[in-house]
Amino acid sequence: MAEGRVVGIDLGTTNSLVAYMQGEQPVVIPGVDGSNLVPSVVALDPMPEGGRPTVTVGNSARKALIETPERVIYSVKRLMGRGLDEVRQEQKHFAFHLADDIEEGEVPRVQLGEMRFTAPEISAYVLRQLKRNAERFFNEPVTQTVITVPAYFNDAQRQATKDAGRMAGLEVLRLVNEPTAAALAYGLDRAKTGTIAVYDLGGGTFDISILKLNDGIFEVQSTGGDTHLGGDDIDNLLLTIALDEIHAEHGVDLREHPGAVQALRKAVIDIKIKLSAETTASFDIELPNGDRYQREIPRDVFDLLIEPILKRTAVPCKQALIDAGLKPEDVDEVVLVGGSSRIPAVRALVDNLFHLSARGKKPHTELNPDEVVALGAAVQAGILAGTANAAEDLLLLDVTPLSLGIEALGGTVARIIQRNSTIPASATEFFTTGVDGQANVAIHVLQGERELAADCRSLARFDLKGIPPMSAGLPRIEVKFLIDADGILHVTAREQRSGKAAEIEVKPTYGLTDEQVEGMILDSFDHAEDDFAKRLLIETRNEAETILAAVERAPQNPAWNQLSAEEQATINTARDHLIFVKAQDNHEAIREAIAALDQTTRRFAELMMDAAVTTAIRGKTMDSAGEDLKENVTAPHAFSPAEFK
Repeated sequence: MAEGRVVGIDLGTTNSLVAYMQGEQPVVIPGVDGSNLVPSVVALDPMPEGGRPTVTVGNSARKALIETPERVIYSVKRLMGRGLDEVRQEQKHFAFHLADDIEEGEVPRVQLGEMRFTAPEISAYVLRQLKRNAERFFNEPVTQTVITVPAYFNDAQRQATKDAGRMAGLEVLRLVNEPTAAALAYGLDRAKTGTIAVYDLGGGTFDISILKLNDGIFEVQSTGGDTHLGGDDIDNLLLTIALDEIHAEHGVDLREHPGAVQALRKAVIDIKIKLSAETTASFDIELPNGDRYQREIPRDVFDLLIEPILKRTAVPCKQALIDAGLKPEDVDEVVLVGGSSRIPAVRALVDNLFHLSARGKKPHTELNPDEVVALGAAVQAGILAGTANAAEDLLLLDVTPLSLGIEALGGTVARIIQRNSTIPASATEFFTTGVDGQANVAIHVLQGERELAADCRSLARFDLKGIPPMSAGLPRIEVKFLIDADGILHVTAREQRSGKAAEIEVKPTYGLTDEQVEGMILDSFDHAEDDFAKRLLIETRNEAETILAAVERAPQNPAWNQLSAEEQATINTARDHLIFVKAQDNHEAIREAIAALDQTTRRFAELMMDAAVTTAIRGKTMDSAGEDLKENVTAPHAFSPAEFK
C-alpha cells in the first residue's frame, strides 16, 4: 500500500488530466486556468537575449502552434517507445522535425528550436504540469501516481511512459490499461457479475477490451486495437482534403506556410467537434494571398469521408470477441471512451457491432469521455493509497496484448506467454542445446504473433554463459518469463544441472537506459542552465570551424580570382574576426561573426555557382548535367550557417 496521497493521471494523446479520490468519488483537478483538460502540447519559447528558452505546456503552448509551429510538438504519445523509422513515418502528419544526426538504433529526438528532446522527455513536461496542478490544489507535494496507458501499448511504450514519470519526479506505482480505468470510473465493479466492452477512440490510439467481472475479480479477457488510429487521423484526412482544395482553387500551397497550416488544422478540429452536435459546419479562412477559403460540410458528407477510418475499429472489436469466446449478445455493458467517441457515426457503429438497440440497450456515455479514464485512474490510485473504501476488495487483472517468447532453433518462435494471458503472469519452458560442447546460449526475447523470429518484434538479447560441455540435447535450460503488474517483462534463464543462471529486465529496443533517465533527471533539475550554455558554445564553435575550413579552401577555386582585391580583403578580415571571437566564451558574438562572414562571401558563392553550372551543361544533356551539378556544387553551401544549425 502506498504512503501519502496518490493521484491518477491520464497521459493522453490530445489532452491529459489528473484526478484524485474525494471520499468515495473520483474528481478531476483543474489547472490554474480553471480547465480540467491540459492539452498535451509542449512549446519551446523563443530564446530571450542572453537567456535560456523556457518550455510551456498546455493551452499557452497550443497558441504557439500558429506563430512558431517549428517550436511546438503535440500528439507525442504516438512517438512513445517507437524506433527511428516509425517516428519518421509520423513526420508527414506533424510540424515537428527530427534531429538530423540520429543513427539507427538511437533514441529518436525531436528538434524544437535550439534544443532536442526524446518523446519521454516531452511527456515528462506534460506530467510535471499535471503534478504542479495537483500540488497547487492540495498545497502539498505530490510524488506518487497511477498512469493509464492504452491496453495495446507494447513493452517499449509502457517503459517509455514509466521513464517519463520518473523524469517528472513521480513514482509510478502502477500502469493501468485505459479501458480498465474507464470501467472503474463507471462503477461497473459494483455489479457481482457481468461482461463489459470498453471502446476507446482517442486522439491517437484505439483500444477495445472485453472485461469480465466475477465476485470481485475484474479480469480483462481480451484486448485489441491500433496504436496508430484515432481522432488525429480524422483531422489529418480533413486537413489534406482542405489543403488540396485550396491549392487547386486558389493556387496557394499552404504547406509552404506552417503557421497557416496549423490555423487550418484548428479549423478542421472545430468543424469535427461542431458536427458531433449539429448537422452542418463551415470553413471560412483567410489565405495568405488575401483570398478566402469557404466550404460547407454537411454531417452526412463528413460521415462518408471518415467511414474508412471508423471501419478500421470494427476489425479489432470482432477479434476481441473471438479471443474472449463471446458473441456480441454476450456483452452486458458497452462503455464509450475518448473524445472521438462523441461522433454520432462512431456511436452508430458501436450500436451495430454489439447489437445494442436490438436488445434495448445503450452504450455508457454519462461521464465526460475526455475525463472518464482519469477518473478511473484516481479510483486505482485510491485503492493503492487505501482511501477507496468502496473498491477496496476489487482485484484488477489485466492481460498482455501480444504473445512473448524466444527464438528457437531455425529462427522459429517458441511462445512462452500467450497473447491475452492475465497479468501479473509467469510461465516457464525448458530448452536444450543444439551443438555438442555448447558452453553459451543466446537468449533472444521476442514479442508478436508470427511464426518466425524475423517477423516479430525484438525486445532484448542476453547470454547464458558457462554451461559445462555436454552432448547436444543433454543440458536442461529453464527459461522463465514474469510480467509484473505494470506489464514489464522479466526473463531468467538457468541451466539446471550446473546452476548457471542469467537474467534481464527487458528494456525496449528503443527505450532509455536507467543511466540515460537518471542523467536527464539531473539535467532537468540541477545543471540544465549551465549545460545548455556550454552546449550552445560548443555547437557554435563547431559551426565556425566548419565555415572557416571552407573559407580556407576558397583561393583554390577559380572564382576567387574574379573577386576584386577589396572583396578578397573584406572576406579575409571577416575570417580573421571569426577566428578571434571563436576563442572567446560568447556564443552570440561567434554567431554574429559567422553571419558577417556569410554576408561577405555571398558574391563569391554566386560566382562559384555560375561556374559550376557552365561547366556542368557544356556539351552534356540536361540529365547528365544535373548529375554533375549535384556532385560539384557543394562549396557555396559551406558558407551558409543554416547548413550547420
